[in-house]
Amino acid sequence: MNDELPSGGIEVSPGDVEALEARWAECWKPHDVARRLAGISAPWYIAAGWALDLFRGEQTREHHDIEIGVPAGQFPEIREHFAEFTFDAVGAARIWESATPQVLSATRQTWLREPATGHYLLDVFREPHDGEVWIYRRDETIRLPYAEIIRHTSDRIPYLSPELVLLFKAKHVRPKDQADFDGVLPLLTHTQRETLSRLLTQVHPGHAWLAAV
Repeated sequence: MNDELPSGGIEVSPGDVEALEARWAECWKPHDVARRLAGISAPWYIAAGWALDLFRGEQTREHHDIEIGVPAGQFPEIREHFAEFTFDAVGAARIWESATPQVLSATRQTWLREPATGHYLLDVFREPHDGEVWIYRRDETIRLPYAEIIRHTSDRIPYLSPELVLLFKAKHVRPKDQADFDGVLPLLTHTQRETLSRLLTQVHPGHAWLAAV
């Protein structure tokens, strides 16, 4: 991703949040995403709150959107797979509709939009990577093979390992993030707790969650 965002785009103000949430009301569920992405070669995973619910084996709260992570270099396969939809790039509270290659190279987040309705159905994060090695976008010294960070439900829906989901959530702890932490922490293995503690110490030294981990 480039350091500077491109010009243009549509600014999203606080007053637009409710209307934007309404556009996400028909977003896909994890099984929809897995069905639609069946057979692609790019590694991908359900991220964020849905990933933790897949780990827990049940939906524990309402989700207003659904996010997946894919290697940035293999995003063209995702884009081609969803040729009937439009991808809008997102960054710094702006939306670039029908994102150009220039805009995509300067951003990481992409919303899949249904052209006929304007509904957003899927949030795609184009993550940094080195071949088959995933790179944590907030600290590029953290690198792990995709084979180690992707877990699967019993019906083969891929999701990001919970300790890494919590690492992402630690940056801005909202009430739902704290609830996710409180609900998931007791289910982590000793190794997962150690990993979370080590990574939190590296990325967010002194974080309030460290005392519990």
